[in-house]
Amino acid sequence: MSEDNKAVYDRFHEAVNSHDFDIIANAIDEVVDPDLVFHAPMPMGASGPEALKRVWTVLLRAFPDVRVTTEDIVAEGDKVVYRQTVTGTHQGEFRGIPATGRRVTYNEIFIVRFAGGRIAEIWGVVDGLTQLRQIGALPQ
Repeated sequence: MSEDNKAVYDRFHEAVNSHDFDIIANAIDEVVDPDLVFHAPMPMGASGPEALKRVWTVLLRAFPDVRVTTEDIVAEGDKVVYRQTVTGTHQGEFRGIPATGRRVTYNEIFIVRFAGGRIAEIWGVVDGLTQLRQIGALPQ
């Protein structure tokens, strides 16, 4: 089951790095359970797959060249853990901060639970402090 779950997440990860919202949204519809429980690091005012789509709307608007690189994967049973590095250029408004043109590199860790071959629950920890410091919103 773990290998199948990793393959499902890899499909989503591939879509994310396309930088194309339609491809990402289609992948979300394909691999995410309609009853997704998303423990988001930032509130999106939505639930289920719609919350995940809103996250990607915000990220692509702010960092249109966003790239997610998976550094480590640990899988056991119905859960897969991903440690990732995110890079991008701040080219649009993000959390009320106008574009600065600055590059960001920050880390995140996600625990993803699968059910019925789909992503059913996500817990995430994103280094938002580093992200905000790099775009100049907080002092170094």
